[in-house]
Amino acid sequence: MQSITECYTKISKDCFEYIKSQETSKEKFKNKEKMIKSFLIPISFWISNRTKKSKPYLIGLAGGQGTGKTTISSILKIILTKYFRLNVFKISIDDLYKTRKDRIRLSKKIHPLLMTRGVPGTHDINFIFDLIKKTKQKSFKNQRLPKFNKAIDDRLKKKSWYVVKKIPDIIIFEGWCVGARAEGNVTLKKSINPLERKEDKNLKWRKFVNDQLKTKYKKLFSKLDCLLFLKASSFQILQSWRLKQESLLKLNSKNKANSKVMSKNEVLKFMQTYQRITQNMFKFTPKYSSIVLNLNRNHQIKSAIYKAK
Repeated sequence: MQSITECYTKISKDCFEYIKSQETSKEKFKNKEKMIKSFLIPISFWISNRTKKSKPYLIGLAGGQGTGKTTISSILKIILTKYFRLNVFKISIDDLYKTRKDRIRLSKKIHPLLMTRGVPGTHDINFIFDLIKKTKQKSFKNQRLPKFNKAIDDRLKKKSWYVVKKIPDIIIFEGWCVGARAEGNVTLKKSINPLERKEDKNLKWRKFVNDQLKTKYKKLFSKLDCLLFLKASSFQILQSWRLKQESLLKLNSKNKANSKVMSKNEVLKFMQTYQRITQNMFKFTPKYSSIVLNLNRNHQIKSAIYKAK
């Protein structure tokens, strides 16, 4: 308990400053102290105890849209860097989305729904494979990884990319489908929402996505040293949280050229492309996650279940 208090004393100022930067006049974080003290500091101790000498230690952090992955991964990074003195590189699978040009090409070649970013197959995960490969070599040179801007629905120019200057002790890889697994053909055939019924009658889109999970993404996720899962109570809750996210994006992108911020109906349609994998993750991911963080309706962590010893 003393070490948790000591850690909290050292990191609380930085954590609160970060949280304040994410708040709006209407949306304030509640129970910040409890979230940090009761959940995120103990998880950081758990992680630091597992950080291998043969670095980097690769953490997957998964959760549906709007669950707070960016906030939680950012606070974990602050704690691990400031208190444990570890070199942490954090990236979202969202940053790996293919460019608009590449998705247009993919949508013409495979299926029109692949123009919509999100599902496995719409990322360029070779960037992460390359980073992991380079960290295992004797000499490590600067690695550049992309950043994606959702407001323009495209990748930023190279001058704005991440630069990894030395081998990280820890890589936090967060994303809505990180750790997701493919499903069987029997359940795949049954449409679960209007979008699948109307726009994927021949199953071509969902079979392509599922094949990605069976192959490239399975290979990538097998490299994770641990998986943290943020579990919301339902898909409907995620929809409401995602709508709040888009409202914030709209505020931040006001008056900007090339804005691709979505309307409410566009968000709800957009989320139908995520629904199948998200609901499968609700059902199966807690069984193979290292730590499950259960979230209440107010977006707060209500419990943490440590599955890996």
